[in-house]
Amino acid sequence: MTAPAPLPGLPPAGQTRRFAVASGAGAVGRCREQVRTALHEWGWLRSPDPRQQAQAEDIVLVVSELATNACQHAGGVELLVLSATSSVLRIEVLDRADTLPRPRLPHSPSRPGGHGLRAIALLASRWGHAPRAGAPGKSVWAEFDLPGR
Repeated sequence: MTAPAPLPGLPPAGQTRRFAVASGAGAVGRCREQVRTALHEWGWLRSPDPRQQAQAEDIVLVVSELATNACQHAGGVELLVLSATSSVLRIEVLDRADTLPRPRLPHSPSRPGGHGLRAIALLASRWGHAPRAGAPGKSVWAEFDLPGR
Protein backbone atom coordinates (compact mmCIF):
# COMPACT_ATOMS: atom_id res chain seq x y z
CA MET A 1 0.00 0.00 0.00
CA THR A 2 1.41 3.40 -0.92
CA ALA A 3 1.04 6.52 1.18
CA PRO A 4 -1.36 9.16 -0.15
CA ALA A 5 0.25 11.94 -2.13
CA PRO A 6 0.81 15.18 -0.24
CA LEU A 7 -1.37 18.13 -0.98
CA PRO A 8 -0.13 20.26 -3.86
CA GLY A 9 2.26 22.83 -2.45
CA LEU A 10 3.02 20.83 0.71
CA PRO A 11 6.34 19.15 1.35
CA PRO A 12 5.96 15.33 1.66
CA ALA A 13 6.31 15.49 5.46
CA GLY A 14 3.67 18.19 5.73
CA GLN A 15 3.90 21.71 7.01
CA THR A 16 3.09 23.78 10.09
CA ARG A 17 2.41 27.49 10.00
CA ARG A 18 2.14 29.68 13.10
CA PHE A 19 0.59 33.13 13.08
CA ALA A 20 0.77 35.53 16.01
CA VAL A 21 -2.54 37.40 16.06
CA ALA A 22 -2.77 40.96 17.34
CA SER A 23 -5.84 41.37 19.53
CA GLY A 24 -8.49 43.94 18.86
CA ALA A 25 -10.73 44.84 15.97
CA GLY A 26 -10.12 42.74 12.89
CA ALA A 27 -8.48 39.77 14.64
CA VAL A 28 -11.01 37.27 13.27
CA GLY A 29 -10.62 38.63 9.75
CA ARG A 30 -6.83 38.40 10.02
CA CYS A 31 -7.15 34.75 11.06
CA ARG A 32 -9.38 34.02 8.06
CA GLU A 33 -6.95 35.79 5.72
CA GLN A 34 -3.96 33.83 7.02
CA VAL A 35 -5.82 30.56 6.52
CA ARG A 36 -7.00 31.54 3.03
CA THR A 37 -3.41 32.42 2.10
CA ALA A 38 -2.11 29.06 3.34
CA LEU A 39 -4.89 27.12 1.60
CA HIS A 40 -4.24 29.04 -1.63
CA GLU A 41 -0.50 28.33 -1.45
CA TRP A 42 -1.22 24.65 -0.76
CA GLY A 43 -3.43 24.48 -3.86
CA TRP A 44 -6.78 24.01 -2.13
CA LEU A 45 -8.58 27.16 -3.20
CA ARG A 46 -7.64 26.67 -6.84
CA SER A 47 -8.17 22.91 -6.87
CA PRO A 48 -10.26 21.46 -9.71
CA ASP A 49 -11.77 19.08 -7.14
CA PRO A 50 -15.05 20.61 -5.88
CA ARG A 51 -14.84 18.52 -2.68
CA GLN A 52 -11.49 20.05 -1.86
CA GLN A 53 -12.79 23.56 -2.62
CA ALA A 54 -15.83 22.99 -0.39
CA GLN A 55 -13.67 21.63 2.41
CA ALA A 56 -11.38 24.67 2.12
CA GLU A 57 -14.40 26.93 2.68
CA ASP A 58 -15.44 24.78 5.66
CA ILE A 59 -11.93 25.18 7.10
CA VAL A 60 -12.12 28.97 6.76
CA LEU A 61 -15.53 28.97 8.49
CA VAL A 62 -14.24 26.81 11.36
CA VAL A 63 -11.25 29.12 11.82
CA SER A 64 -13.65 32.06 11.92
CA GLU A 65 -15.78 30.37 14.60
CA LEU A 66 -12.78 29.33 16.71
CA ALA A 67 -11.29 32.83 16.52
CA THR A 68 -14.64 34.49 17.26
CA ASN A 69 -15.09 32.31 20.35
CA ALA A 70 -11.57 33.16 21.55
CA CYS A 71 -12.26 36.88 21.09
CA GLN A 72 -15.68 36.76 22.80
CA HIS A 73 -14.92 34.38 25.67
CA ALA A 74 -11.14 34.20 26.17
CA GLY A 75 -9.70 37.66 25.67
CA GLY A 76 -8.64 37.09 22.07
CA VAL A 77 -6.53 34.85 19.89
CA GLU A 78 -2.86 34.74 20.80
CA LEU A 79 -1.68 32.24 18.19
CA LEU A 80 -3.20 30.47 15.18
CA VAL A 81 -1.50 27.22 14.13
CA LEU A 82 -2.17 25.24 10.94
CA SER A 83 -0.59 21.79 10.63
CA ALA A 84 -1.09 19.78 7.45
CA THR A 85 0.03 16.27 6.60
CA SER A 86 -0.97 14.04 3.71
CA SER A 87 -4.08 12.93 5.62
CA VAL A 88 -5.12 15.59 8.17
CA LEU A 89 -5.27 19.35 8.47
CA ARG A 90 -5.30 20.57 12.09
CA ILE A 91 -6.25 24.08 13.19
CA GLU A 92 -5.37 25.34 16.66
CA VAL A 93 -6.42 28.62 18.21
CA LEU A 94 -4.47 29.40 21.37
CA ASP A 95 -5.57 31.91 23.99
CA ARG A 96 -4.65 32.81 27.59
CA ALA A 97 -7.96 31.89 29.29
CA ASP A 98 -8.41 28.67 31.26
CA THR A 99 -12.19 28.62 30.73
CA LEU A 100 -13.08 25.64 28.55
CA PRO A 101 -15.45 25.90 25.60
CA ARG A 102 -18.91 24.47 26.24
CA PRO A 103 -21.69 24.15 23.71
CA ARG A 104 -24.91 25.89 24.70
CA LEU A 105 -27.42 23.22 25.70
CA PRO A 106 -30.05 22.67 24.72
CA HIS A 107 -29.21 23.92 21.25
CA SER A 108 -31.90 26.25 19.97
CA PRO A 109 -31.61 27.26 16.30
CA SER A 110 -34.01 30.16 16.90
CA ARG A 111 -31.76 31.85 19.49
CA PRO A 112 -29.10 34.29 18.35
CA GLY A 113 -25.55 33.23 19.14
CA GLY A 114 -24.33 30.00 20.65
CA HIS A 115 -24.05 28.11 17.36
CA GLY A 116 -20.28 28.23 16.76
CA LEU A 117 -19.25 25.03 18.54
CA ARG A 118 -22.15 23.17 16.94
CA ALA A 119 -21.03 24.36 13.49
CA ILE A 120 -17.45 23.31 14.27
CA ALA A 121 -18.65 19.85 15.36
CA LEU A 122 -20.67 19.45 12.16
CA LEU A 123 -17.95 20.63 9.76
CA ALA A 124 -14.73 19.26 11.28
CA SER A 125 -13.84 15.58 11.52
CA ARG A 126 -12.95 16.12 15.19
CA TRP A 127 -12.52 18.99 17.62
CA GLY A 128 -11.46 19.47 21.20
CA HIS A 129 -9.35 21.48 23.60
CA ALA A 130 -6.21 21.04 25.67
CA PRO A 131 -4.33 23.10 28.25
CA ARG A 132 -1.30 24.92 26.91
CA ALA A 133 2.03 23.43 27.89
CA GLY A 134 4.13 25.87 29.87
CA ALA A 135 1.78 28.83 29.44
CA PRO A 136 -1.57 29.95 30.80
CA GLY A 137 -4.58 29.27 28.65
CA LYS A 138 -5.65 26.59 26.25
CA SER A 139 -5.65 25.39 22.68
CA VAL A 140 -9.00 24.80 20.98
CA TRP A 141 -8.46 22.66 17.91
CA ALA A 142 -10.30 21.14 14.97
CA GLU A 143 -9.11 18.50 12.53
CA PHE A 144 -10.20 17.78 8.99
CA ASP A 145 -9.56 14.43 7.34
CA LEU A 146 -8.49 15.17 3.79
CA PRO A 147 -10.67 14.07 0.84
CA GLY A 148 -9.88 10.65 -0.52
CA ARG A 149 -7.61 9.78 2.38
